[in-house]
Amino acid sequence: MFGLFKAKKQIIVSPVDGDVLELESVPDEVFSTKMAGEGMAIIPRSNTFVAPISGIVSKIFGTNHAFSIQAKNGLEVLVHIGLDTVALKGEGFKRLVKEGTNVLVGKPIIYADLEFIQSKGKEIITPIVINHEKEIILESHKVGTIREGETFIEVNFK
Repeated sequence: MFGLFKAKKQIIVSPVDGDVLELESVPDEVFSTKMAGEGMAIIPRSNTFVAPISGIVSKIFGTNHAFSIQAKNGLEVLVHIGLDTVALKGEGFKRLVKEGTNVLVGKPIIYADLEFIQSKGKEIITPIVINHEKEIILESHKVGTIREGETFIEVNFK
């Protein structure tokens, strides 16, 4: 009875302009086999990556190539900018907020120089992975071109 008023779904917006792909099509086994979690991917067309949900910036990797945000309901969204971009050791990335910051959806988190990243032979495809301690069902709302801030994924809690 007390669970009647808990949110049954969470909207995740696109953290960047780009083209949406199924996670299975990401050329990295950790993401394509969903070892890192469920989600989708985007080939970004803009350089600033924003918070896809409101919450606390729970992690920004030291090389600034990935960040995660955790919502109050326990849902965590990881945005991993590019593939094997950790090898760039932070070159081409700029942190715009500090780890531990409370942010609202749409707050700029990381600037990534996509042209530089590609010039170093790295893929810019960006997996967005969703995790929660309880079982969730994801519904993608968009395949094809998406704009930053548009509904990207709807998470339904069981």
